[in-house]
Amino acid sequence: MREPLWQSDAAIAATGGNSNKRWTASGVSIDSRTVEPGDLFVAIRGPAQDGHKFVKDALANGAVCALVDHIPEDVPADAPLLIVADTLAGLNALAVAARQRVDARIIAVTGSVGKTGTKEMLRAAFGAVGKTHASVASYNNLWGVPLSLARMPADTQFGIFEIGMNHAGEIAPLSRLVQPDVAIITAIAAAHIGHFASVTEIAEAKAEVFAGLKSDGVALINRDSEFFDLLAARAGGKARMIRSFGSHAQADIRLQKAVPHSHCTCVAATILGQAATYKIGLVGRHWAMNSLAVMGAIAACDQDLALASLALGNLASLAGRGMRHQLQLATGEFTLFDDSYNANPASMRAAIENLAHQSPEKSGRRIAVIGDMAELGTHSQDYHLELANIMQQQKIDLIFAAGPEMAAMYAALPKRMQGAHKSDAAELAKPVIDGLRPGDIVMVKGSLSSGMSRVVAALLTFSETGQVAAPRGIEDAV
Repeated sequence: MREPLWQSDAAIAATGGNSNKRWTASGVSIDSRTVEPGDLFVAIRGPAQDGHKFVKDALANGAVCALVDHIPEDVPADAPLLIVADTLAGLNALAVAARQRVDARIIAVTGSVGKTGTKEMLRAAFGAVGKTHASVASYNNLWGVPLSLARMPADTQFGIFEIGMNHAGEIAPLSRLVQPDVAIITAIAAAHIGHFASVTEIAEAKAEVFAGLKSDGVALINRDSEFFDLLAARAGGKARMIRSFGSHAQADIRLQKAVPHSHCTCVAATILGQAATYKIGLVGRHWAMNSLAVMGAIAACDQDLALASLALGNLASLAGRGMRHQLQLATGEFTLFDDSYNANPASMRAAIENLAHQSPEKSGRRIAVIGDMAELGTHSQDYHLELANIMQQQKIDLIFAAGPEMAAMYAALPKRMQGAHKSDAAELAKPVIDGLRPGDIVMVKGSLSSGMSRVVAALLTFSETGQVAAPRGIEDAV
């Protein structure tokens, strides 16, 4: 049974609303489909749906109260409601109150790549040293951040929050809401470049994470970034201390060596002048790099580095973010790395490099199955075409590609590297399956909108049943 999170009196005081009932909520939700018994349901008005249409469903599914701006027509007047002027403002008010009532060290993480993975490493590392609350999935926007804060228990010792953006000006208000003690920028790259004139503008937008940094806070910045000086300058007016991480000779938390293996990565690093070796239960040099930020945050909060490093060794990869599967063919096994959740030029390069470091068994090959990278604007064709050179340099054996943006890249590949190109991911699943042989190592990646999780779903189904089913991915979920 979950512990009480919000008493009605506290929620009324926080939001300035009115409630006709007394209640105790053990959770907060903005999705009627995933409401759990005991939740406070917040009826958010979004661009596609108005949550007030689902208040009746949320209450039927066990919500103890609904935060609304009016009484919905299909809901009885005596239903448990907390009525406010604006529900998003009400959610933000709960977030502010939740932040104020905790005596916790709060860590915020942003960056063009690696946000969610780093957040999960932070969750594991801080979870080893105290009661830790962290945002779920990629709850990093104007709804996800306040929701994650509103869900934070009063006795939390460490809070971990991911902050994302598509446009300039989006991170600053979220940072002020979170009020981090430690603010991390993982990396700057051409993600969402279609909304910006340059990568420098992206760096400026990511630097907004320092807007809410506490006056005695610590900024953790990737020293390998070409924008380090810019980011450090933006942090300088807010942070008590700026610490850097990376492989750069001047990094405070410095990567000395990262050795990827089939199920883990072994790391040698120097942490504030002290040598350290540890293992991460994730495969790839990029995971090692982001683990340095985690160690930097642990050190900034004066916590036990040894306990944190042991926790990183027990990490398991996330679905769509590098999860490793050992799958069956009729005549043997193949390995699948599911990195299908999202992609931009930097994360695609990292995934290709990780694939290149894998060692196929017997006559196995390194196979990249890739879909379009979204939101690259006028730069899109160049970024996609560049992948052809990267995969030749990394000696990838075979490439399957989906989507119109990948067409020119695929055509630029030598014939020996061409598997198939299709207009969309659903059409690509069968050629990939037909082309597999025992010992192959397959990496699947693309932007969420490219639907590459459909290929992953088809591979998983084929391994279980031997049948090539019509692929469905997370993009098909209602």
